[in-house]
Amino acid sequence: MAIRLGDIAPDFTADTTEGTVRFHEYLGDSWGVLFSHPKDFTPVCTTELGQVAKLKPEFDKRNVKVIGLSVDPVEDHHRWKGDIEETQGTKLNYPLIGDPDRSISEAYDMIHPNANDTLTVRSVFIIGPDKKVKLTITYPASTGRNFDEILRVIDSLQLTAKHSVATPVNWKDGDDVIIVPSLSDEEARKRFPEFETIKPYLRVTKQPR
Repeated sequence: MAIRLGDIAPDFTADTTEGTVRFHEYLGDSWGVLFSHPKDFTPVCTTELGQVAKLKPEFDKRNVKVIGLSVDPVEDHHRWKGDIEETQGTKLNYPLIGDPDRSISEAYDMIHPNANDTLTVRSVFIIGPDKKVKLTITYPASTGRNFDEILRVIDSLQLTAKHSVATPVNWKDGDDVIIVPSLSDEEARKRFPEFETIKPYLRVTKQPR
């Protein structure tokens, strides 16, 4: 069954490269990114895991815990870690889940029979502190993910969770934002003293801090 936005992310207990993890407990009050890999010792995945390791300070700054998953067992992951460090110039610094029975992959609908009936697609789930799924992205196995975009989305999700705003096309942290239509002009003036009305439904203001 597909995971939809607003669903509670399925909880699980699993072996990882950093020991046994109880997923909801691991996340605690943090945001989370769970991302899957078709299998170990694959070229695109090797580059992705290294990039996330390099970006871990950026995730930490945003109070986001990252965790990867591959259907191969943890002992294979430990051997793969050496290749990641050698080729990407960084050590794996977050857990990588072993899912040899595919129970987690199936719970998160990571196996798409039309793509491959045994291997996971490249799934990304962003999960809020309330354990609800805030965003899902699915990539084909041949296309590496853009983790700069995932960080951008997290910035937007965290901002819009706190303020009555939405982020426009190609928004980046620091850019102007849109006041949500559900907020009246009177309420908007109280929260955002200076805003521009382009259309009654399109009101722009500086990003709240």
